[in-house]
Amino acid sequence: MNSLNPLRTIIVAASVVLSAVNVACTEQQEHTAPAVRDEDSAAMMTSYGINMLISDSGVMKYRIVAERSIVNQNLNPKRQTYDKGVFMTQFDESFHVESYIQADTAYKYDELNLIELRGRVRVLTKNGVKFRGEELFWDQRRHEYYSNMYSYMETPERTLEGNYFRSDEAMEKYYVSNSKGSFERRDITGDEEERGDTDSIAGAIRPPARPRAKRH
Repeated sequence: MNSLNPLRTIIVAASVVLSAVNVACTEQQEHTAPAVRDEDSAAMMTSYGINMLISDSGVMKYRIVAERSIVNQNLNPKRQTYDKGVFMTQFDESFHVESYIQADTAYKYDELNLIELRGRVRVLTKNGVKFRGEELFWDQRRHEYYSNMYSYMETPERTLEGNYFRSDEAMEKYYVSNSKGSFERRDITGDEEERGDTDSIAGAIRPPARPRAKRH
């Protein structure tokens, strides 16, 4: 009987091992890592010292200068980020700068045809119109600018400021809600009188779908 004890021990041990293997095979668990946050998504390409010329119909028309550009295809929507400032200029036929846009941060959404400008946003058009604000969206599909934050606008004839801004790309037709400033009343009614502390429309541009309520 004692001679069979080692064999019995081996058989019992083997049975225990096989049972453990069967349990391990039937109760496998999938080990997954936490979801990757948007800010942790790896960029596809990072470029430094950008000085890029862009042509239109074979003629150099635009220049983009930025310290850093980050292209990220993993975010939704996909975007190109200029997180250390961007300066965009437009040339005339003689390569003289006729307008510019600058901002602390810019996001370019190719799929949406949209550029989002943040921080100290400054715009100067070829007609001498100046824009200043903390936010500006450039909808390239509709060829217009808009902002839902405080904006300051200065034209050769008047100055305007308000909490909602929309205009065409040339800033010749614009809409400012809850505005205040100095401008001629004839732009609204055709009269020669001056008027302030009201909304202004220069040219025909559709009003916003959801204008903000006026603040008193």
